[in-house]
Amino acid sequence: MLLIAMGRTLELTFLSLFFATVIGLIFGLFNVSRIKFLHAIAYIYIDIARGVPLIVLGFFTYFGIPGITGVKLSALVAGMIALSLNAGAYMAEIIRAGIQSVDKGQMEAARSLGLPYRKAMSKVVMPQAIKTMVPSIINQYIITLKDTSILSVIGFPELVKTGQIIIARTYETALMWVIVGVMYLIVITILSAIAKRLERRVSYAG
Repeated sequence: MLLIAMGRTLELTFLSLFFATVIGLIFGLFNVSRIKFLHAIAYIYIDIARGVPLIVLGFFTYFGIPGITGVKLSALVAGMIALSLNAGAYMAEIIRAGIQSVDKGQMEAARSLGLPYRKAMSKVVMPQAIKTMVPSIINQYIITLKDTSILSVIGFPELVKTGQIIIARTYETALMWVIVGVMYLIVITILSAIAKRLERRVSYAG
C-alpha cells in the first residue's frame, strides 16, 4: 500500500511540476516584460499564489471550484491544480531573478546586432540565466514533492494519507511515521543526488 501511495505521490509531483514550470516560465517572462499590463498580471498572480496557503488552495480547488462551476474534480486533478498554482508562483520568481541576473548589456548587444526581443531572450539571455536558476529550481522541485503531503486533507491517497489509513487499522503510529519519513527521505536523497550531478554538468558546460 505504501509503495503504491508513493507512486501516486510521485505522479502528482511530476504532473504538478510540469505545469508549474510552464506557468512559472510564462509569468516569469511577464514579470520582466516592458509591457506594464503583463507585468501587473504577473505581480498580482505571484502575490496571490504565494500569499494563500497551499491547504487553502487545495480546499478551494477541490470544494470551491465544483461549487462554482458544478464540475466535480478528482482529488488528483484538484491537488495538481493547487500545487501547480503554488509552485508556479515560486518558479516565476526564480525565473525572473535568473533573467535579471544576466547583465543588461547582453540583451542590448543582441538587439544591436538585429535580433528581435524574443530571439535575444531565448538565444542569448535565457541560456545564461538557466545556469543560475538550476539550484533554485531543483530546490523548488523537492519542496513541491514534500508539499504533496498537505493534500492528504482533500482525500488524495498519497503517502501521508495512506499512512493515516494504515495507522487507523493497525494502531502502529510510531512505526508507520518512521516508515513514511524514511520513504520520503530516500526519494528526496535520490533527487538531490541527481540535482547535484545536473548542477555540475551545467556549471561545466558554462
